[in-house]
Amino acid sequence: MGMTMTQKILASHSGLSEVHSGQLIQSKLDLVLGNDITSPVAINEFNSAGFSKVFDKDKIVLVMDHFVPNKDIKSATQCKQCRTFAKNFNITHYYDVGTMGIEHALLPEQGLVAPGEAVIGADSHTCTYGAVGAFSTGVGSTDMAAAMATGQAWFKVPSAIKVNISGKKRPYVSGKDIILTLIGKIGVDGALYKSLEFFGDGLRELTIADRLTVSNMAIEAGGKNGIFPVDDITREYLKGRVERNWTAYYADDDAEYDTVVDINLDDVDCTVAYPHLPENAKSARGGHDVKIVQIVIGSCTNGKIEDMEAAANILKNHHLADGVRGIIIPATMSVYRECMKRGYTDIFLDAGCIVSTPTCGPCLGGYMGILAEGERCVSTTNRNFVGRMGHVKSEVYLASPAVAAASGIKGYIAHPEEVM
Repeated sequence: MGMTMTQKILASHSGLSEVHSGQLIQSKLDLVLGNDITSPVAINEFNSAGFSKVFDKDKIVLVMDHFVPNKDIKSATQCKQCRTFAKNFNITHYYDVGTMGIEHALLPEQGLVAPGEAVIGADSHTCTYGAVGAFSTGVGSTDMAAAMATGQAWFKVPSAIKVNISGKKRPYVSGKDIILTLIGKIGVDGALYKSLEFFGDGLRELTIADRLTVSNMAIEAGGKNGIFPVDDITREYLKGRVERNWTAYYADDDAEYDTVVDINLDDVDCTVAYPHLPENAKSARGGHDVKIVQIVIGSCTNGKIEDMEAAANILKNHHLADGVRGIIIPATMSVYRECMKRGYTDIFLDAGCIVSTPTCGPCLGGYMGILAEGERCVSTTNRNFVGRMGHVKSEVYLASPAVAAASGIKGYIAHPEEVM
């Protein structure tokens, strides 16, 4: 029996000619990632285990992004601990205020991940990097601690779901609408500990920004990872970013998949996930009765320059509805600068929004956009669980930047066509 893309990468990193689903393996890692919430726990475990050195100072990445700039004493203490660790072990890739970005947008942008590589991160959305043909997945902080010391991790080889994408994208449709449509089809546990592997002629319609968003939210269907085959779109993105050698792995023709899901882009419209699960996918056209008080455009899911462009195109020459707060968060400093260069920052400000330094803040209910009881927000983030962005009686509606911007203008969930 042949192997999937994910299985081939895991086999190559385990010194095996082949692996099969359910097999326990020990794999070498190309990168180990942590942030300001998960890294302190990992550092404590690293110290408790008596480790005295890291496996490779160039293959550990620490990104201060969740509560940065620090919101309180606790977050400042956590970042200080990470900063000290990075200095003590000469960690090459340490990102803090002024250089940081939201981790899962920053790493691809900086060329720190490449096709065929194996990456773990102490954050569930580490699965983002499958967009460039890497195996990447989230782990616990204890696993991160062991990986920083040994450069290895244990995995149970996942089985896979094949997602066939066909057709052409409709106006205003993006990767966010595609992944919400998929999760709506299979549910939040539909890919539990499975690899979501994407194929089909429709992939030519998906930009790297789309693919990053889709892979990012594989975990919201329970997936171990999401992964796209390397093609010309991938190669163009990597050009000038990744100078080291890399290997693209492709699924065998006889690779085994648990099931096949078909997504025809001709049928995918702008989509919104209603509270309190990402699987509650509905059309953006039917939300006029859902009055909102806030929009958030950013996060590791939708803070890229393409996302900023989509939002700016909608908000230009418009203003947020009375009573609506708009929070725009470019995902990296590079995206922030590009927004200023292109005039997007002025568009956002003129529309009545604020523009923040990169941070995960509002996505996890940390700061920069906490919701009070009864408040509703349309957000481009990735989760809308009960209390995710604040009060347990608040509501988060997940959507694309275009839908969030249109909704902010209208004051209710709106399709971009309503304002364009």
